[in-house]
Amino acid sequence: MKAVLVGFGHAGRVFHAPLIAHDPDLELAAVVVRSPDRQRAARSDCPSAVVVATLEEALQAVPDAELAVIATPPATHAALAAAALGRGLHVVVEKPFVVHAEDGEWLIEAARAARRLLVPFHNRRWDGDFLTVQALVVSGALGRVRIVESAMESWKPSITKPWKRDAGTDDGGGVLYDLGSHLIDQALVLSGPAVPVAAELRLDRDDAAAEDSLFLVLEHDGGVTSHLRAGTLVPLARPRFHVTGTIGGLTITGTDPQEELLAAGVLPEDTAAAHEVGSGEGERGLLGRAGTTEPVRVGPGTYPSFYAGVVAAIRGIGPPPVAAEDAVAVVRIIEQVHASFPVRRATGHPPD
Repeated sequence: MKAVLVGFGHAGRVFHAPLIAHDPDLELAAVVVRSPDRQRAARSDCPSAVVVATLEEALQAVPDAELAVIATPPATHAALAAAALGRGLHVVVEKPFVVHAEDGEWLIEAARAARRLLVPFHNRRWDGDFLTVQALVVSGALGRVRIVESAMESWKPSITKPWKRDAGTDDGGGVLYDLGSHLIDQALVLSGPAVPVAAELRLDRDDAAAEDSLFLVLEHDGGVTSHLRAGTLVPLARPRFHVTGTIGGLTITGTDPQEELLAAGVLPEDTAAAHEVGSGEGERGLLGRAGTTEPVRVGPGTYPSFYAGVVAAIRGIGPPPVAAEDAVAVVRIIEQVHASFPVRRATGHPPD
């Protein structure tokens, strides 16, 4: 099954190209990218793929392509996905799925009319730490869950991607659309539908157009409360997860290593082995019950499961790995947060 990858920035190069190449049922046949530097990178990383500047050129070169993967800045997702659906392709769209929920809704209708799949790339569902939390919640080891605290924080004082520096809210800029998409999606998968009840969006960088940190509170229909935090100016990160239940609590520190390993050139089929050898993942979890604690092993994540699910869904032997409606629900919450909780620009000195 031949795939066309549109975009070869971080997402295209680190996630999509290696994962597509890894899947035995997929062939990365073409890469669409305009930048001469990224064209050279694509030819180096994907020597068997045609590298061109437009989707039209890619489909002329690969007329039997069946799948388009959109890995470009958020503001371009809707138009590119619509163009690919219009050419009869199944479509995978990098997160955030779209900038505006109404765009996601009409894309779903367009996919339905074209009888093609439309699948958002919410890969963090296959993080090892999130899979561990899911498994323990489902097993009942924590009792009834009351509060889930989830954080994605890092120290990145400089914005290296120009579009991220310049993109405002209307363009899908800011940490809420970026890391917040992952956090909200995981919260909805774990605890069900929710509404935002409180938030703080903060902008500390002088050279950025949108927020660089967030704190968001979601109230889920089933009674769980999610506290979500993300930021890129955090020298000391919080635990990745802290879950409080009626009979137990769970803390997981650190981050899933798959992105770091893929960025370093480790092949998808080797990330699990590299995880076991080098990361100390088994020591990241701690379960507390009745005044006692015990370690919880955090196993390797499984990003290749996403494209295996895409192939199965295209062949009609399984559901899409992520429903487009789920991604629209994420974007709708993001829009509600921006509408109700304006970004606060911090005063004082810029970060060192």
